[in-house]
Amino acid sequence: MLKFSKDHEWVEVDGDVATVGITQYAADALGDVVFVEVPEAGATFSQGDDAAVVESVKAASEVYAPLSGEVTEGNQVLADNPGMVNEDPLGEGWFFKLKVSDAAELEEMMDEDAYNEFIADL
Repeated sequence: MLKFSKDHEWVEVDGDVATVGITQYAADALGDVVFVEVPEAGATFSQGDDAAVVESVKAASEVYAPLSGEVTEGNQVLADNPGMVNEDPLGEGWFFKLKVSDAAELEEMMDEDAYNEFIADL
């Protein structure tokens, strides 16, 4: 199940672990990604906290935690291959995995249809 935030993050939840990345819309808006900093395992975030950094030839941006929880894994592949964010933002370009501490926060997120309507108005 994919869910989306208004900050252009996506989450895919499997049990109580959410994989987090940025959407195709965000990757396209950034342009060529040249640097990514992902959180370390054990870091804890509340929903909306700055969780990762992504820099492109155009801009530097924060990636926010779309859900509260504890990081179980950061995608270290992105340190060596930040362009993966552009190549496969909804797949291998994920940023981190998070053990969700408040599943109710998922209800605040959009499904794919709602997200597509949201970005159509931007």
